[in-house]
This record gives sequence, structure tokens and C-alpha cells, in this order.
Amino acid sequence: MRTELNQFGEFALIEHLTHEIAIHHDETLLGIGDDAAIIENNNACTLVSTDLLLEGIHFDLAYHPLKHLGYKAIIVNLSDIIAMNAIPKQVTVSIAVSNRFSVEALEELYKGIKLACDTYKVDLIGGDTSSSYQGLVISVTALGVQQKDKIVKRSGARPGDFIYVTGDLGGAYLGLQLMEREKKIFHENPGIQPQFENNRAILEKFLKPETRKDIISMLDQSKIVPTSMIDLSDGLSSDLLHICKQSKVAAIIEESLIPIDPDAQMLSMEFHLDPITCALSGGEDYELLLTISPEDQEKIKQLPSFYYIGEVVPVEQGIRLKTTQGNLHEITAQGWKHF
Repeated sequence: MRTELNQFGEFALIEHLTHEIAIHHDETLLGIGDDAAIIENNNACTLVSTDLLLEGIHFDLAYHPLKHLGYKAIIVNLSDIIAMNAIPKQVTVSIAVSNRFSVEALEELYKGIKLACDTYKVDLIGGDTSSSYQGLVISVTALGVQQKDKIVKRSGARPGDFIYVTGDLGGAYLGLQLMEREKKIFHENPGIQPQFENNRAILEKFLKPETRKDIISMLDQSKIVPTSMIDLSDGLSSDLLHICKQSKVAAIIEESLIPIDPDAQMLSMEFHLDPITCALSGGEDYELLLTISPEDQEKIKQLPSFYYIGEVVPVEQGIRLKTTQGNLHEITAQGWKHF
């Protein structure tokens, strides 16, 4: 009997393959199932997260400059540490390359890696290199640190909590659409130059994203510890469902309150796309989705970059979107699928 991978999807497959994996050491406080693992280390905890980026699956070198790709590879891993309310400290980088890549090409990749490490003050402490028969493979492991009582998981949301996101959504998805359109035009007519002049900010959202390390500092200074948190890599709808599943709750979010990137809103009309769909399902925005207890509501209102979008409700109420017309629609996972 053969079971196809697409019958599971990424997270169901991980759960299927690892549900019998045992934890053997007391200092392993959390293993598989969140943005990062948690390892107790004296008065603090070490957090560990790893990501694999594959050419043709996660990036297209037809329009992804290697320097930008190196930068992004670090950012997406730091974002997982930050999503646990922790401070990233170190990374390791492993790559596999085919002989179509030159030393100069890999130098460009590492310029982006170095820039990200310098920008976010993390140390590159190791890695590995290997050959690849086809394309480029990048594997990054990020390590961070946080006091045990300040670590935030996906599983802590409770009915009555308020739901926030930390910035505009939808920009990265529209950046991808723009690159795919120009790639298609170029293949049909190589003499036509790409039209990017008015869309630099959108392209940066996709090609060179940033992570919200500043949010961790703001929360700490305001003495706010979210009840749950996740980074928006798969799309608001998918990532909200992750929190609800882990926390055994549901949620109602309001369409009119979801912050849409203004440039994305304009570009979505050009592509005949609904801006709210781009925000819900686009992914790769690397903002944070978090829930906070009602007692922290007044404190978070005083902070920049936090946008209230809804509330956590009991699980039997379902996970729903309240439209601008007042209708309630079930939210399903429409974000990035790996299989």
C-alpha cells in the first residue's frame, strides 16, 4: 500500500511521522510542534529552530538575487525564534550546490548571510557544505535564548484573549505575483525589460523581508507576555488555525481590522485579486500573530505596530471571519502547502 504525501500536508505529515518520538531528557522542555524547540539551560532556556530552502520549491533563481536569498534564509529562521518571544543569538548554515554555481556566486549568497547576521546581531557559528546533483539547497539552524517564564508557545491562547498582528499584510504575496508575471513576459519576449520602478517596496517585502525583533523589546519593556504567538510565514488564515489547534480554542477576526499593505492593495487591483484574500492566504509577511490576555489590553494599545483584529472564543464557536457586511464565514487554511 502506498500513501501519497499530498494526502497529509506538511504539519499532518510531521505529526504522523513523529507522534511516537519520546523525550529522553528533562532539560528538553518542548520538542517538535511549535516554531522552535525549548531546552532548559540553567536560569534561561535555549531555543532551536531549523528550516530547509530548496531551489524550485522555496525560491526561483530566475528572479531571486543570491545576496537577497542569503539574507532571506537567515531572516526566516530568526523569525521562528522571535515568534517564541526569544532573542536570536546564533545560526548555522549548510548548503548543497551543483557545479553550475561558481565561487563568485556563493560569495554573493554569503554577502547576504553576513548582512543579515550583522543587522540582527547574530553569530554564524558553523555549518556544512555538500554537492547537489541539481539545484541549490540551504539549511539554516537558529538558536536563541529567553527566560523560561517569558517563552511564548502556540498553545497558550484562551477564550477572551485579544488577537493582534504586528504590521501590514499581503505585500510579500503581491511581490511574488509581480515577479512571476515579469518572468512570464520575459520568457515570451526577452527583449522586454521588467517593469519594477513603482513597486520597489513590494519587491523588498518578498525578496528581502525583515523580522520583528523590535517587537520582542517592546513587549519586554511594557511587561507584556503574550499568551500565544506565531510568525506569519504560511498566511494569516493558516497560522491562526495553528494557534487555535494547539490551544484548543477558536477565533473570530474582523475583515475591516486586518491591516493591508497599501502598496499591496493597489497592486492587487492590477492583478484582479481581493486584497483581503492576499492578506489571509499569501504568506511570507513575517509579521507576528499574537494573543494577549485582557489585562494587557490597555498596555498594548500604547505601543506602535500592534493591530487588533479579533478575539479568541471557545472551540465550539468555530474559527470565523466577520466580513465588512457583518456576515460570518469559516476560515480554512489556504496558505502555503508543501505537498
